[in-house]
Amino acid sequence: MINNDSMDAVLAKAQTLIEALPYIQKFNGTKVVVKYGGSAMVDENLKYNVIKDVALLKLIGMKPIVVHGGGKEISAWLKKIGKESEFINGLRVTDEETLEVAEMVLSKVNKSLVSHMQKLGLKAVGISGKDSGILKVKKKFSDGKDIGYVGEVTETDHTLIDTLIENDFIPVIAPIGYSEEDFHGYNINADDAACAIATALNAEKLVFLTDIEGVFMDPEDKSTLVSQMTIEEAQSFIDKGVVGGGMLPKLSNCIEAMKNGVSRVHMLDGRVEHCLLLEFFTEKGIGTAIVNN
Repeated sequence: MINNDSMDAVLAKAQTLIEALPYIQKFNGTKVVVKYGGSAMVDENLKYNVIKDVALLKLIGMKPIVVHGGGKEISAWLKKIGKESEFINGLRVTDEETLEVAEMVLSKVNKSLVSHMQKLGLKAVGISGKDSGILKVKKKFSDGKDIGYVGEVTETDHTLIDTLIENDFIPVIAPIGYSEEDFHGYNINADDAACAIATALNAEKLVFLTDIEGVFMDPEDKSTLVSQMTIEEAQSFIDKGVVGGGMLPKLSNCIEAMKNGVSRVHMLDGRVEHCLLLEFFTEKGIGTAIVNN
């Protein structure tokens, strides 16, 4: 027989499933772009939990697309060859040698994520923004400064992504694009790449996995986490200088994506186990969601 404590645990699990049901019904068949980065990419336990979350999203009928970064690993490999990483306004200065390392590392990360998914029985395909001309770019400058082979997305062709989704594959995309002027490769900020892809797909959700809990009214007071805000409120946070550092470009990207068709954007702490499930399928959620009015 099940004792009272065991029964309470079983009922709690059942209640969790019941709580998730309306969200599962609502998001069935929708496209979700997950920008995968931060600590969740370098901690093996967190990495595996994120992949399990993505697996569950797929198995309940959602259509996940993963766009990943790899900045920490790129920096580590550059250090191994005796090359210091240089950043201007948060963007990596990318000369020919750095680009070569970045492409190598991102390919390694890409195939590692695909392998993790396949271990869980998922069909996944690793590609980059170069494939089938998914991400076309122009040279990006930072406050007028030349930062090398860093690209700003000008056009997104989602034909290949759609084909993969329609054939039951999860696209796993590395943020490397090319310029139509010289067909040279360009490194793309992964947040920018995720926004461009989510916009092109008219995704229901765009999710940023980060190393911060979300947006705060007061960054020094963790009790002021904003669980939900409108586009106008997000813009107000920027205008008033409430957010800064790495959150500023993320919030700007969120606003831009939503103005161009993405229904909802989430910023989640990827260091929290199963953060995707907690945000999507519970009433309270754990991060900051930006929604339309």
